[in-house]
Amino acid sequence: MIRKTISMPDEMGAWIQDRIKRGQYNNESEYFRDLVRHDQEKRQAMDRLCRMLDDAEASGVSDRTARVIWDEVEQRHAAESD
Repeated sequence: MIRKTISMPDEMGAWIQDRIKRGQYNNESEYFRDLVRHDQEKRQAMDRLCRMLDDAEASGVSDRTARVIWDEVEQRHAAESD
């Protein structure tokens, strides 16, 4: 396991201590591990979104209207529900 030392303003330290006192975290390490996990999840979500947008752009422009597309989605959903 890696050990890190960080510096921060007093207000941030007080914020973390308050979260620990309220029982949201057991200690500072748990708080920071949770921050890193959330950051990782956010990055993964952003990467997925960028890939989806790239795929959408690469697929070209549709000649179907939004109404036609919506109707097709509703029909597919109805068929899957049966």
